[in-house]
Amino acid sequence: MQPGTDAPAATGPWPGLAERVTSELAGSLNLHRTALRLLDLLCPAFADWAVLALPELRTGRLVLHGGAEPSATTPATSRVDRETGLGHVLTAGRTDVLHVGEAAETGLDTMIPHAGLRAEAAALRPADVAGVPLTARGTTIGVLILVRAASRGFPAEDVAVAEQLAARAALALDSAQLYEDRTHVASVLQAGLRPPALPELPGARIAARIRSAAEHLDLSGDFYDVLGSGDDWLVVLGDVCGKGAEAAVLTGRTRQSIRTAAYFDRRPARVLTALNTVLYEADASRFVAVVCVRLRPIGDGSSAVASVAVAGHPPPVIIRAGGSIEQIEATGTVAGVLPDLAYREVDVRLHVGDTMLLCTDGIYEARGAGDFYGMDRLAELLPAYAGAGPEPLCEAVEQDVREYLGGRPHDDMALFAVTWGR
Repeated sequence: MQPGTDAPAATGPWPGLAERVTSELAGSLNLHRTALRLLDLLCPAFADWAVLALPELRTGRLVLHGGAEPSATTPATSRVDRETGLGHVLTAGRTDVLHVGEAAETGLDTMIPHAGLRAEAAALRPADVAGVPLTARGTTIGVLILVRAASRGFPAEDVAVAEQLAARAALALDSAQLYEDRTHVASVLQAGLRPPALPELPGARIAARIRSAAEHLDLSGDFYDVLGSGDDWLVVLGDVCGKGAEAAVLTGRTRQSIRTAAYFDRRPARVLTALNTVLYEADASRFVAVVCVRLRPIGDGSSAVASVAVAGHPPPVIIRAGGSIEQIEATGTVAGVLPDLAYREVDVRLHVGDTMLLCTDGIYEARGAGDFYGMDRLAELLPAYAGAGPEPLCEAVEQDVREYLGGRPHDDMALFAVTWGR
């Protein structure tokens, strides 16, 4: 029988067992539950004792499932020899049947690489041990270790049934293992793409909000970051081309490029020039809109200079402590589509109580029942929150946009606010 193919249905004492293995394992993508259900189907009807030996995809560590306590999971504690027993079944992909007499553990030593589990199997001596390869899609992904007391043994027809059962189970186990591994990889990548925790900025209060278009994925093409130390900080807000997973990957590359550039030079214009070069050389079909603001206190810290540069992104809006609104006049080409771009910085002064608001186009281009949310609507909302601080301001803007959307689909949205003075 070729690996992964279906043998004829089992006959004899176990009619329908192969079909039960197929049907009852097919719906699970949880590796532990799949292994547990398989062991439950096999013991004690087909074998007196059973263990699954499965190497982990990420680490290669051999993990043993089952034994006297079917729900138990434990790593192998003994070395596995590739030339004998379990190691040979894993490498050769062929069944090995051993007889274990009353006075020796020969065979158990090579087939069961765990002292506690060996002791459980040894209690059945004299016994026969079958190591059956679990082969799926042409690859041996593990071994099904079956033990029967000597009165039962493993006649040739039962070995054939065991191989059929293992072949059917292997597909379900492989699918569950692949699913868990990919889920782990996705969660690790997703964790690395989540917005960073906001630091404490001397002389300023900051807040941020981000909402993904694909909220069920918790991945966004919008991002923010805060870099720096002492009295020199860089605030970054950006919007990458696209949505969902592909946009999130580009977000990660963009954030890392900005962090690297800012490590050497925090001038916003220089940071954007470096980012443009990296993205253009990597893939000219993808672009990023970014706004960079460098914050530095002036004199005794009662005010600060904000140096602003933008790459295809709306410039920040300033809400003065008295309630007036100022739009910073800054322009620049999106990063990643043209070579050799240079960006220009604009300096503005922030006094105590002034707030600078940065937002991506998912805010002002949010489409409600009639039209876009728009910058005019945003400008009408902001004066009421003069002096309120960054957190209430971000919360108010996000809430107003969500109400305007009325439950309709939206683009990624991000807000970042800086209020000078603590």
